Amino acid sequence: MAEEKVTMMGFMQDNVMMTAIRDTYIAFSERREALGLSNPGTVDNVAREVQKDVFLKNYMFTGLRADLTKPFSISPVFHVSHAFAMGSQEGLPPYTFATLYGTPKVFLQGNVDNEGQFSGRANYRWTDALVTKTNAQISPGPGQAMFQVDNDYTGKDFTASLKALNPSILEGGLTGIYITSYLQSITPSLAVGLEMMWQRAAVNTGPDTAVSYVAKYKGKDWIASAQLQAQGAISTSYWRRLTEKVEVGADLNLQFQPGMGGRGGLMGSGLRKEGTTTLGAKYDFRNSTFRAQVDSTGRLSCLLEKRVLPYVQLSFAGELDQFKVGFRSIQQQAKVGLAVSVEAPNEELMVQQDNAMSSAAPPPPF
Repeated sequence: MAEEKVTMMGFMQDNVMMTAIRDTYIAFSERREALGLSNPGTVDNVAREVQKDVFLKNYMFTGLRADLTKPFSISPVFHVSHAFAMGSQEGLPPYTFATLYGTPKVFLQGNVDNEGQFSGRANYRWTDALVTKTNAQISPGPGQAMFQVDNDYTGKDFTASLKALNPSILEGGLTGIYITSYLQSITPSLAVGLEMMWQRAAVNTGPDTAVSYVAKYKGKDWIASAQLQAQGAISTSYWRRLTEKVEVGADLNLQFQPGMGGRGGLMGSGLRKEGTTTLGAKYDFRNSTFRAQVDSTGRLSCLLEKRVLPYVQLSFAGELDQFKVGFRSIQQQAKVGLAVSVEAPNEELMVQQDNAMSSAAPPPPF
């Protein structure tokens, strides 16, 4: 057996075709290294600077809310929190208990509310490049369970992702939603990629497929991105840092759907074009952050986060639909939210936090 292995290794090294392939790969890798390409991120976060940093989608709330957090450890990260909500128009439960645990390799998070609805996340970092993320939701009612698993591989100049939503083979065939994406840096500023989706709700139905294309260009102090979806939708975004504490963003979404009448469409029908443009800005002050955005439908939103004490933060959110507001409908179209967040660390945790900031340990795989 040992002689056969040596012979096989010698064949792989002395074979002319294998040598040519190896030399070509080495030359290609050296040229990629010479370009100085960086990792472009993931397809899901191609417009992260606009959608998640400037806009209010992940921060907007209504009603009254109070969050009480008790950290027990910094390294590893471990804390519990209690969230209370009242008068929320987003359907937030009156009470939610949450706990979080994180190390450089493991991240665990769980939430359970007063109605018994549970949601949890479990992430594991296999290597510096490969991370697996799972997300599960369980509700008391039938048909309300959800399970999702993501695998992200982060290379030097590319990112490959594979995710599955409610995967199953229990019905005698493959069902669920499966999405794979790839984003590659072409130049130090330009990255292009694609996303492919395959889904089947049941074994007795045919699968549906879709392909989307994305591009991202990064300038000195600005980032532009575009995405073309298989359904005929086009999404573009633009982010720019005006000063050290001021960021602005713009997003344009166009939908092309078959309409009634007109020319150029199928069987005499035309294309109905719908679009929405959103503009937003973010201001970072010394102890507060202000976000504001307005879209082409007349919806104006703002959010102010103010840290009044080192471990106490107040948040005020407001939204007004200007095109629908009247004397009788202002109560339905105007939304207001007020929240207070309190953390209760001790002196030992403050020392741990200072030590963690000075160390070079990687953060948990959020």
